[in-house]
Amino acid sequence: MNIVWAIIAGLVIGGLARLFLRGRQHIPLWLTCLLGIVGGIIGDAISRKLGVRHTAGIDWVRHILQVLSAAVLIGVIEPLWAQRRRL
Repeated sequence: MNIVWAIIAGLVIGGLARLFLRGRQHIPLWLTCLLGIVGGIIGDAISRKLGVRHTAGIDWVRHILQVLSAAVLIGVIEPLWAQRRRL
């Protein structure tokens, strides 16, 4: 069941990250999900290092770091993906 939740979280995080990026991203849904999962893991690690991983209520800082991490990953990978398709 953890894999299913990771995929769902990856879709949500990746989708939110794509909303924050300017323009159209030419990457498939499966890559958005994968980058969302990796961004979630990176954002969680950063929040752990900052000491804001577990707070009372909703962990807004952790979620923002996860989305920002995914946005950075999508911003880096998307041009490479678009270039790969042209070759």
